[in-house]
Amino acid sequence: MTAAEIRIPHENLNQKINGDIVRSEIEGGVFLRDLACGATIEVKTHNRSYKLIKQDGEQALISGHPQFCPDPVLVTIDGSNWGGSLLKRGFIGRGMRLEFRHPVFRRVTTSPIDEIREVA
Repeated sequence: MTAAEIRIPHENLNQKINGDIVRSEIEGGVFLRDLACGATIEVKTHNRSYKLIKQDGEQALISGHPQFCPDPVLVTIDGSNWGGSLLKRGFIGRGMRLEFRHPVFRRVTTSPIDEIREVA
């Protein structure tokens, strides 16, 4: 996708959705597929700080929530959303909510992401 294509609103999506998609490109984030296996990122949301260690495919070890993942647990990262049902698959984006599948609690959605950084 070129920079020009990012700025062209999709004719079949409403203005808010087009705006959210463009905003996610501007605010930034990371596609899980672009991380090497074993890469560690810290995801700070409005309410928590999570540590993710990339595993194979869409899986990651996640910790940082006192109920869902006080200790690292293997989850499937679905992507990020804007607080609704529209999901940007495989993407962890600022201003968006991380969505993952937990082996016990099923689908978990975080509060909006404030910061994402790779941990050395």
